[in-house]
Amino acid sequence: MASIRLTRPTLEVLKVLLAATEDDPAWGLKICEEADLGSGTVYPILDRLAEHGWVTSRRETEPHPGRPARRYYELTALGLRATREARTRKPRFFGLRTTSEGGAA
Repeated sequence: MASIRLTRPTLEVLKVLLAATEDDPAWGLKICEEADLGSGTVYPILDRLAEHGWVTSRRETEPHPGRPARRYYELTALGLRATREARTRKPRFFGLRTTSEGGAA
């Protein structure tokens, strides 16, 4: 299986997933809005991340009158490690300051 290319759109999706919490989970439309990407870009990225074991998803179980159930996405342990590695390699993209030695502060 090919590795995941960390393109700018993929990094944007990973950044949103990294910021998600149990109290504020990430779902498709929210990811699209926060990453400023269209659904035709986001959903294929999510599919690729899931195929590689970086992301898992689950359906909303609470009542959701007036709209379809959401599918929540979250990073797996593998995805979290890979995203943290990407954050180390591209700290400015993730909004981190860098030290003079080139590492994230």
